Amino acid sequence: MNVQQANGGMEKSLESAAYLTAEAHVRDRAAIFHRQWLCAGREEDMPAPGDHKVLDVAGESVIVVRGKEGALHAHYNVCRHRGARMCDATSDARWGVTLDAGVVGRTMIRCPYHGWSYALDGRLLAAPQLQDTPGFDKSQFPLHPVGVQSWGGFIFLNLSPDTAPDFAAGLADPARRLGNYPLADLVTARTIRYELNANWKLILENYNECYHCPGVHPELTAIVPAFRTRGGIDLDWEAGIPHREGAVTYTWDGTTRRAPFPGLSEEEKVRHKGELIYPNLMLSVSCDHAAAFLLWPLAADRTLIECRFLFHPDEVAKADFDPSDAVDFWDLVNRQDWAVCERVQSGIAARVHTHGYYAPIEDLSLDIRRYIEGCGEP
Repeated sequence: MNVQQANGGMEKSLESAAYLTAEAHVRDRAAIFHRQWLCAGREEDMPAPGDHKVLDVAGESVIVVRGKEGALHAHYNVCRHRGARMCDATSDARWGVTLDAGVVGRTMIRCPYHGWSYALDGRLLAAPQLQDTPGFDKSQFPLHPVGVQSWGGFIFLNLSPDTAPDFAAGLADPARRLGNYPLADLVTARTIRYELNANWKLILENYNECYHCPGVHPELTAIVPAFRTRGGIDLDWEAGIPHREGAVTYTWDGTTRRAPFPGLSEEEKVRHKGELIYPNLMLSVSCDHAAAFLLWPLAADRTLIECRFLFHPDEVAKADFDPSDAVDFWDLVNRQDWAVCERVQSGIAARVHTHGYYAPIEDLSLDIRRYIEGCGEP
């Protein structure tokens, strides 16, 4: 993939087809979502042994379960015998049956077809009428594993664990920049799900620049006036984004009654930080809350976004806790972004559009091309 430069430092974006076609969506799945580490949720979703979730991860059904010892395990939702799905509540509901299957008794995973059962860590425990057969070795039939790691209370999965990139190395920079924030301790107070008619790459590109902020986000730029100047390109993003005088967070008036997170520096108590953790986690952190966006590509032109609003448990426990000042502010900013992204998606489908351009003040958004090239896509 060649990054071509045009007049005045303008650089060509990906070709339009990269955001539009089913073939591009298939390539994204194969090269990125089937190989890279993906954010899939929060550890708080499965706090106790036996807790589990069944997730659709880039078209693959995955069981994530908390083991007896407290560790998380993840497996393809496929029995090693004949390939039946072990957890499938949708199928049971469709036929009006309740099969003895899935995570049973919080201690094992059972396939309903022939009764093969597995430990929560994926080991085959029993294969009825086969386990005493001479030469049958249960150790050769564990569930197909999915890589699972945690950082900052977030769960990450990898569908190709044998060839997965180094997890810690990939998170090193975000972990350093956000090292003072107690992300692992935070709890979800509200979740909003949005389904966009836009390609996931357009959404990441939009997140990674603020050239659009003055025209699209008047409420946001009232809190962060620096976004009105050259899209914020001259700001020290690693040190955090300064608010207007008297503002410390992303709410309607930039103030909050919530205490700042413990452990923050004096600058972090009055600034905002953002991280784009490729390929599907956008994380924006204020002194008193965080907004985490998990992106799930559904098709070339459709993306599901799960937006989780995270707060310190000490604040959530207070009788008068109300996250609406932050949640409602973010919801407006989000909807403004989603409307613009959908306009781009529909606009680039025009027969005259072959590619867009990145202006020099959009430098950070160029990362999407470099990221895709690094994942082996053409």
